[in-house]
Amino acid sequence: MQQNKFQEINVTALFSSFKAQGVTRRITPQTFRLKSGEKFEVSEIRRSYVEHVGEARHVHFVVHTKQDRYFDIVYDSKKMGWVLVLELEDGFMTE
Repeated sequence: MQQNKFQEINVTALFSSFKAQGVTRRITPQTFRLKSGEKFEVSEIRRSYVEHVGEARHVHFVVHTKQDRYFDIVYDSKKMGWVLVLELEDGFMTE
């Protein structure tokens, strides 16, 4: 079952200004930590897309973690912060 979370998270991400070897996205989340202290390492970005919300851009990332869990995390360009939207069951909706 999918579980909605909508909680702020801390994310370590690579923000790139130009193309470089091994860098395929302008924003690449690498790890994230929940308020509970639980930490996840991103092993793969399964999908990413941009959603316009008012004046902000929300960049969604469906990620698979090294802990074999799937999450939809979002970068909010206006707040310059990250939110965990939901945890996905077995990568549902990742293709």
